[in-house]
Amino acid sequence: MRNRSAITTFIILGLTDDPQLQILVFIFLFITYMLSIIGNLTIIFLILVDSHLKTAMYLFLQNFSFLEISFTRACVPPYLHIISTGNRTITIKACFSQIFFIVLFGATEFFLLAVMSYDRYVAICKPLHYVTIVNSRVCRILILCCWVSGLLIILPPLGLSLHLEFCDFVIDHFVCDPLPLLKNSCSDTRFIEQLVRVCAVLTFIMTLMCVVLSYIYIIKTILRLPSVQQRKKAFSTCSSHMIVVSIFYGSCIFMYIKPSSKGEVAINKAVSLLTTSVAPLLNPFIYTLRNKQVKQSFKDILKRSAFFSKK
Repeated sequence: MRNRSAITTFIILGLTDDPQLQILVFIFLFITYMLSIIGNLTIIFLILVDSHLKTAMYLFLQNFSFLEISFTRACVPPYLHIISTGNRTITIKACFSQIFFIVLFGATEFFLLAVMSYDRYVAICKPLHYVTIVNSRVCRILILCCWVSGLLIILPPLGLSLHLEFCDFVIDHFVCDPLPLLKNSCSDTRFIEQLVRVCAVLTFIMTLMCVVLSYIYIIKTILRLPSVQQRKKAFSTCSSHMIVVSIFYGSCIFMYIKPSSKGEVAINKAVSLLTTSVAPLLNPFIYTLRNKQVKQSFKDILKRSAFFSKK
């Protein structure tokens, strides 16, 4: 029998107990975190100041960069604080707050990636009607729907979890994660666990279907184009999004669809580390290095800055 005494704090085990490895993890996370923040803030700033980047595609990208900043901000700094101070305790309220923001930002990213794939579908398959179909009003509505969908996904299981009684206090992760948290409860959590899985699977399947269907039509349209140059140009407009989608969905598939459960916790923590640190770092480079308009905007900003600094 587990002790039913009132528990007000949890212990986050983190990635490792080895002091030397902790130093390496801290340096790695700190560098990737700072670079990802700088990279995503740069994209947000460029889209704000450049009038050529006011189309729906870049407004979606701007929101995606904001979500990347928010998601990594909810995961990485708290763990950096744990490593630097050695204090692994976290209050129940802080733990639930972290789960809320991590799931909200993560789920919203899934929905936004689906919307961005629809945007690419309209741009390539219906180019003459693109401005009419994905106008600024529609763009704002779609972004709002992504946020509302992310919120609706987290509220039911989180609302039920707030009333749980906890007996154990160890969370075998580097962040507060729903399933390790539920394992600490004395209450019957089977329904909540199933609800969490259903919400996660629905989000994953629904958004993946939208992405796959969009790219089936995109690829069909590209293959019908008469010249190689036209096909290359059409493919280049969606290649960045395809890479990001592959990283995003690929990491989730790797985490949750495995033939064996051996070492499941260690694998999940390792992949979670990559999705919270490396992916937000790569995305700005993927979009800037493969997008001529963003690169040109960045060069123009640098030229203006150099011009004003000489005055």
